Amino acid sequence: MISYALDFAFICFGLGLLLTLYRVIFAPGVGDRVLALDTMVINAIAILVLQGIQQGTEIFFEAAMIVAMLGFVGTVAYARFMLRGNIIE
Repeated sequence: MISYALDFAFICFGLGLLLTLYRVIFAPGVGDRVLALDTMVINAIAILVLQGIQQGTEIFFEAAMIVAMLGFVGTVAYARFMLRGNIIE
């Protein structure tokens, strides 16, 4: 029963990843693209966690933590660049 739930979750998050990729490519503004990239990071984290549950290994959870940290730093850096024009003062 849990394999059906995992398959359904993979399909949902995979579809969400594809839809946000479309939004990254065809967004009207830069802010919309940043938000879509952040959403893509969240979907990628969910897929990594689901893969870890399915495989029963802890390496995917550690990879999800690394992706989460990099996604957060990337979003903050890009938002700072949009506001100030530079990242490092």
